[in-house]
Amino acid sequence: MNIENRDLLATCWTWAGNAAPARGTERSPIPMAERLDAVASAGWEGVGIVHADLAENASTTGLPTLRSMLDDHGIKHVELEFITNWWTTGEQRRESDAMRDDLFEAAAVLGATTLKAAACLQAFGETSVDRERFASAFDELATRAGSHGLRVAIEPMPMSNLPSIIDGVAFIKDVGNPHGGLCIDTWHVHRSGTDYRKLAEIVPVEHVFVVELTDADAEVVGPLWEDAVDRRRIPGLGSIDVAQFVAEMHRAGWRGHWGVEIISEEHRHRALDVAVNLTREKTLETIASADQLLDRAAGRNAGVPQHI
Repeated sequence: MNIENRDLLATCWTWAGNAAPARGTERSPIPMAERLDAVASAGWEGVGIVHADLAENASTTGLPTLRSMLDDHGIKHVELEFITNWWTTGEQRRESDAMRDDLFEAAAVLGATTLKAAACLQAFGETSVDRERFASAFDELATRAGSHGLRVAIEPMPMSNLPSIIDGVAFIKDVGNPHGGLCIDTWHVHRSGTDYRKLAEIVPVEHVFVVELTDADAEVVGPLWEDAVDRRRIPGLGSIDVAQFVAEMHRAGWRGHWGVEIISEEHRHRALDVAVNLTREKTLETIASADQLLDRAAGRNAGVPQHI
């Protein structure tokens, strides 16, 4: 196999049931034990946990018990999310700092090494931000994370102040903090208009902390944010060439596990066991298709003289 690491991580929304970003409390309505039973039975190697679910479990079962549950279910990879408004001031900043501290505490107990952070999104607060202030705040956040043995992955989104992966790479290079990197998501890369075939040229893999797979319909329906949180598809069931994305990220040097982020009305109303089994099955099929693309590319290049 070209792609040897096929560990899959169900991001927080993929296994949350009827919960969505920036809606209500964001807490999953399904008990954590039931959720872990479902992902373990389906064979997932990792999970993402949103702050609202962490807070709920910290105040009920406790984080050490949650860690034992993760271990008992064979979960090897844990990612925590989603730090928002970390560049703001006033009450928004106080709430963001409290969330940050909660995530730092949880990461130490749960064995997580990477936290996801939002760029400036209207859905989470401010509509714009001064770039210098934004960069300085991210540098501070990454430094704090590093002091806790953690990394922070910021996610460029076409509806944010980092609208493309090109903008995200430039931002991370400008900040230059080793504890700050990128979360690269198929949906956001595609909707920003970036050609997957250019990813190996665009993306320095040393700055990539998280890679996420999802699919989408050919056309955006409604506002971009609503399309992102209501109409994503499972890899292989939409119109995005997710296999090409996987192949190009492998060519870029990515050798980590693959996050899978499915956010849609359809997915939220699937039975949990159906949601996690179908998503894993189709994602592994997509990675196998990416492997075939790499094989074909290697075959085409086998007879080409190499000039050293």
